Amino acid sequence: MSFGDAIKSAFSQYVGFKGRARRSEYWWFVLFTFLVILAAAILDNVLGLTVGEDSSTGYITLVAYLALLLPTLAVAVRRLHDTDRAGWWLLIGLVPIVGGIVLLVFYVSDSTPGANRFGPNPKG
Repeated sequence: MSFGDAIKSAFSQYVGFKGRARRSEYWWFVLFTFLVILAAAILDNVLGLTVGEDSSTGYITLVAYLALLLPTLAVAVRRLHDTDRAGWWLLIGLVPIVGGIVLLVFYVSDSTPGANRFGPNPKG
């Protein structure tokens, strides 16, 4: 799956929490999100748009975070579905350090072969 296909897939299911997402779709979307936030932060710094005097976050970055929040959650849940785990596993990320490591292992794991309880394998 190419960068464009992954972004198109993620945004076509903007808040779609059902189904499955391949590893490539998830990681391309993570890269896209990183680039958008980076561009927004640079633009905020160039224009001098910060939320507060002591804040390093600007208005454009804040809008970017809000705009990408739901699709990021949706693609993460669909990625967990692809490994045959419920979306509720996202909550393990609230556990400091260990939760993030567990989620990372889930995100890099291969898909369950064939169909699972969340739908057919997106690999075909």
